[in-house]
Amino acid sequence: MPVKILITLILSITLISVVANANAQEGEQEIRQLLDERDAQIKQLLGPKGNEYTQEQRDDIKDIVNDVIDFRAMAQTALGKTYDEISSEDREEFVSLFATIIRDNSLNRLDIYRAEVTYNNIEVSNSSAKVETTASLDNVRTSVDYNMEKKEDEWVVTDLIIDEVSTAESYNRQFQSIIRQRGFDALLNNLRRRAERAST
Repeated sequence: MPVKILITLILSITLISVVANANAQEGEQEIRQLLDERDAQIKQLLGPKGNEYTQEQRDDIKDIVNDVIDFRAMAQTALGKTYDEISSEDREEFVSLFATIIRDNSLNRLDIYRAEVTYNNIEVSNSSAKVETTASLDNVRTSVDYNMEKKEDEWVVTDLIIDEVSTAESYNRQFQSIIRQRGFDALLNNLRRRAERAST
């Protein structure tokens, strides 16, 4: 290979590596800022431990907790191959019901949002990222990891992994069990009832 071509090739590879590293660092900073701001907003709304919360406060916390979640992506993983087999109408209803249930579950224990968060690792690859954190509350340490993707210039959470248990995959096991035994319509009816209880 001619020397000029070899040098050009080396410089090109080096440039690509530099750009990739710069993009990864920028992505890490964006993600850290997003999650830090979210954590600070929630803690401010929670106030001192033992507070009673109005419905408005609970709704605000629910919005902050869930606004970074891509419910469609998580719902697709949770439903698995069935997602592509059902009608577009059923798909839209499923995503809506799934989002309602996830949002409601996020308020089951408000005190968990008081935990101090330590970032262990943020790994960015193109438009995907894996964030590994540890949440510490009352001397209990819990690993909380996020799978994230950048969509329309915004980082969103596509799965939440708590103590190495994937939220989306956990729902997938539940949903597939119902589908195998009673079919998708039974699952949809089940989710309708759960979403109705969450709305009351």
